[in-house]
Amino acid sequence: MKKTRNAAAAPDAGGPVAQAARVLGIVLAFEHPADAVLSRYFREHRALGQRDRAFIAETVYSVLRRLRWLRRLAGSEASPWQLLLAWLARGEGWAMRQFEGIASVGETRWIETVKAVSLAEGTLAERADLPDWLCERLLTVHDEAGVLRLAHSLNRPAPLDLRVNILKAGRDAVLAILRADGFEAAPSPLSPHGIRLAAKPALQKHALFLDGSFEVQDEGSQILGFLVQPRRGELVVDFCAGAGGKTLHLGALMRSSGRLYAFDVAEKRLARLRARQARAGLSNVHPMLLAHEHDARLKRLAGKADRVLVDAPCSGLGTLRRNPDLKWRQTPAAIEEMVARQQAILAAAARLLRPGGRLVYATCSLLDEENDGIVDAFLAAHPEFASLSAEEILTRQGIALATGERLRLSPPIHETDGFFAAVLERAAPAPLP
Repeated sequence: MKKTRNAAAAPDAGGPVAQAARVLGIVLAFEHPADAVLSRYFREHRALGQRDRAFIAETVYSVLRRLRWLRRLAGSEASPWQLLLAWLARGEGWAMRQFEGIASVGETRWIETVKAVSLAEGTLAERADLPDWLCERLLTVHDEAGVLRLAHSLNRPAPLDLRVNILKAGRDAVLAILRADGFEAAPSPLSPHGIRLAAKPALQKHALFLDGSFEVQDEGSQILGFLVQPRRGELVVDFCAGAGGKTLHLGALMRSSGRLYAFDVAEKRLARLRARQARAGLSNVHPMLLAHEHDARLKRLAGKADRVLVDAPCSGLGTLRRNPDLKWRQTPAAIEEMVARQQAILAAAARLLRPGGRLVYATCSLLDEENDGIVDAFLAAHPEFASLSAEEILTRQGIALATGERLRLSPPIHETDGFFAAVLERAAPAPLP
């Protein structure tokens, strides 16, 4: 289809639609994560109201989710402005009068043609709004109907989940306060510490957030803490802590006792963790910046840790509800590099575990090579480790989740992000004769 002018020349050049198109143009270069682009744009445009910010963010994410479909509608060379107009016309179902003052006369005629386009069914990848390579990978573990079910669930926005900080409050008390403040909130289906909100209000200034009574955390991520199941007084390691969402949960489960190491290779992420642990009231967390997984400082912990969590860096494809740009930014070559890194990290983290200790390997990936493939190869090379049943561990804590030996959380089934986890135990030494 013939191109129209770009977003900068749109009639509502200062309005939220044109601003969404400008942000989309930056995002579609795929040089930076979409959430980082949006955060920077909002910092640079502080005068934007909450409603405009929500419109811009949700519109950009919607186009990313349905990008393949929109390019079939608008043309493979469609500009960000055209993609946005096509989304508003077909995805949001805007009437033509809603484009008055936004689109030019020529663009209005173009929108009318887009509204009338009838697409053939297309390939499975096109119907799923996935790149071809990712669709092919998913077909190794799902049939066509399963791929479509998974893809369609990933193309819906994720709910807002909170985790109650049990050091400071009980879930029922937090629920009562949120409801009294006008929020539609309910206990999350799986996590005993989780709350699910019906909408996505801004909570950064809420009193319960400021005093550390809750954190924003997907329910699937919360389940990993229960698999680690740390106890008071133990030595626990979060090997890939990042900004520390899971670290904070582990610390709360330990009742801020024992020693909890939070390792990461990014200083900025650990800096955010330090601020968060102070708000959460945790005194047992010890962030440590590592150069890499073979950092010499790890040697002093070899064979001493009671529990180790390896939430490995991964493709992140289980988080497409929140990060839809990942399916367009990831590549098969990047996955191969990720697998080699995951293997090295798991082997390094396992050295820290004492005999009889527990290791949890987890990803937010949907791909077998990042999940079972890593764990199976590790077990084959390390006969001193054995698998434990994730389902049994959760059942003993009152979490009814029919997951089998390895945890597999799926958006269409569990309404969480896609998560994988395997629980491993290092064999205790044989008793003396």
